[in-house]
Amino acid sequence: MRLYINIDHVATIREARRTDEPDPIAAAALCEAAGADGITVHLREDRRHIQDNDVRRLRQSVRTALNLELSQSEEIVAIAEEVRPDQATLVPERREEITTEGGLDCRRHADRIAAVLHRLKTKGIRTSLFITPDAESVVAALELRPDAVELHTGRWAHEWRGGGAAALAELREACERAHQAGVAVHAGHGLTRDNVGPVAALPHCEELNIGHSIVSRAVFVGLAEAVREMRERIDRARVTA
Repeated sequence: MRLYINIDHVATIREARRTDEPDPIAAAALCEAAGADGITVHLREDRRHIQDNDVRRLRQSVRTALNLELSQSEEIVAIAEEVRPDQATLVPERREEITTEGGLDCRRHADRIAAVLHRLKTKGIRTSLFITPDAESVVAALELRPDAVELHTGRWAHEWRGGGAAALAELREACERAHQAGVAVHAGHGLTRDNVGPVAALPHCEELNIGHSIVSRAVFVGLAEAVREMRERIDRARVTA
């Protein structure tokens, strides 16, 4: 299973002081050296953390794979076309949200999403749609034929301490539905060292995107060790699945 590290919150710390440290590019290199299979960043319209120049520098420095999360904003899509990340993940975005709160509405915004997918694919960029794992959302996303869907694991993150059986079953069914349609399955949101195991063990899920938990853990053990710890938990879950 691939582990992509979202380094947005390295930039959040930097932007808190409007300075030049910590540098997300240096963080990406540490993550790769520690076992990350890719680097994820979200270039938000309000530029609250990652900046345009960060994306351009990462495109030059990342040696694994660069996954750019983006809204359907014309400005941001144009930057993606220019930079050409290895993968682009379309996500919903609201200015007032603290973090991405749910998945794309692929039924309501189907025409707009399809147009953006076409533009990205024309540039040779692998595409992914960030969606909630309920059946209706999965079906709507699959109809748009992205290369992958990334399942929002927020429900699992909120319910796992109480067992989370229904949330995990929903994720499992979404994985199966996407796999049967020939679409790759990714997952992410709210995953930690303590709750990642059951998600990592899901059949057909091939990539996890994890950020906040790793950057938080890095405060205590360092970024490289935080990545290695997460990598170990994921690998252990895959072996025992």
